[in-house]
Amino acid sequence: MIEVSNLSKRYGRHLAVKDATFSVEKGEIVGFLGPNGAGKTTTIRMLTGFLPPSSGSASIAGFDIFRQSIEARKRIGYMPENVPLYDDMRVREYLSFRARIKGLSNGDARRRVAHVVDTCGLDAVKRKMIKTLSKGFRQRVGLADALVHQPELLILDEPTNGLDPIQIRQIRELIKHLALNHTVLISSHILSEVEMIANRVIIIDSGKIKAADTPQNLIAEMRAAGRVQCEILAPADEVAAEVSGLPNVKKVTSEDLEEGWVRHTLWSDSGTDTRQSVANVASEKGWPLRSLFRHEATLEDVFVEMTRKD
Repeated sequence: MIEVSNLSKRYGRHLAVKDATFSVEKGEIVGFLGPNGAGKTTTIRMLTGFLPPSSGSASIAGFDIFRQSIEARKRIGYMPENVPLYDDMRVREYLSFRARIKGLSNGDARRRVAHVVDTCGLDAVKRKMIKTLSKGFRQRVGLADALVHQPELLILDEPTNGLDPIQIRQIRELIKHLALNHTVLISSHILSEVEMIANRVIIIDSGKIKAADTPQNLIAEMRAAGRVQCEILAPADEVAAEVSGLPNVKKVTSEDLEEGWVRHTLWSDSGTDTRQSVANVASEKGWPLRSLFRHEATLEDVFVEMTRKD
């Protein structure tokens, strides 16, 4: 559905996107992640035809975004981070207007507007002025606008921006439902949401693609996956000296708690589990042990690991 090869964008001397290469298959939900200024929005704007690339190529459903821009854009439903809406129009009126702009006939526009109103849960507000809508319903109108011409690809830039937890859950379920009939590229800073719905993630940093894989594979490969924490009632330096010598342990940090308890964090090789070894040491030394657990890595850990500057 999306094929990107050595795509770059330069602003004067600043290279915002550097030889980006990735693909998105039909029917996938792909999370497109990156810190602020990483080139994420620039890449999206090139894919959607808002910006021309400086070099490289990209295609949407087989249509080149530069040479066949109109045909490529017909296949895209784009929802930007800050959804531009006409506040002085009613919801159904606005969606009908947008459908006509996108080339639908009167009959097709009526049918598609009725469909997206139902799909996006807008029936209760379809006759209301857009300026009276809550943030959650405004996001739904923006999504309905992106869907009204029945595109093959949805590109959603921060679709849950500014929503409360209930609204975020509702939008998440809606995106999952839409993925049954559309390919979805979603950009979001809420990594837990992306982890729950994405088949794959693409991570970009400093204009370069750092990773493109399933969340599960990225988590399995990262070194933070071997982190163990324990709370022991014993002198911190003695405990640290003992556990730092355990197999696969690379680093130990300690944090004083209340009444002599100390929390120790052990970083070890990815895929290793030092909990039993720590428990054995505490038992042999007679140290009281009240907490011992292995940190389960998340997509957020992967993101921090790949984009940190140290």
